[in-house]
Amino acid sequence: MREVAATIIDFYRLAEGLKRELRHSWLSDGRRESVAEHSWSMSLLALLLHRDLERPVQIDRVLKMIIVHDLVEALAGDVPFFETGDRKAAKAAKEREAIEGIRSRLPGSVGQEIFDLFHEFEAKVTTEAKFAAALDNLEVQMQHNLADLGTWEPVEYDLVYTKMDNACAHDALLLELCGAVKRQAEVKMRAGGIDVDAIRLRLRQAAVT
Repeated sequence: MREVAATIIDFYRLAEGLKRELRHSWLSDGRRESVAEHSWSMSLLALLLHRDLERPVQIDRVLKMIIVHDLVEALAGDVPFFETGDRKAAKAAKEREAIEGIRSRLPGSVGQEIFDLFHEFEAKVTTEAKFAAALDNLEVQMQHNLADLGTWEPVEYDLVYTKMDNACAHDALLLELCGAVKRQAEVKMRAGGIDVDAIRLRLRQAAVT
């Protein structure tokens, strides 16, 4: 038992990195969001929404998946969705290496469970993984909507319309929430002088060419 306790303490030291790893998301008070805060927010949304989904989910599995889905970033770091270049190109390989390292650090069944949950989330095939993936996308935009518009990169105006829809398409409640989050973003962008109608027109034209 002493060995197990020592292993957990050592692993917690690694996982604490998620509290220090900062994302390209800002809070309403101007502070950058940590990866751990993003995961907590997803967990809260899961608790609030899961009862009203069209297809039932195992909420305990969803919460486990959310807790571990970004754990690799304690080793590999966070790379923004819209980033291009070498870091983005190497992201998947670094995360595969990181999850293998995580599995090796923990006692057999615990390490394997985290490994399996990570890959289930990445595959986005099970109902639980699809729900978690939708929340991953929704939470990002919900947090952006609370932050100062000056923290947004110009590419993120387009992402309001292109990033959430596919992840939410499998469920009516998630689509409804997606629409509400978009409308909130549009109000924010219009108030900041962004030509929302021009963005929407350009994206529609691009979709048919």
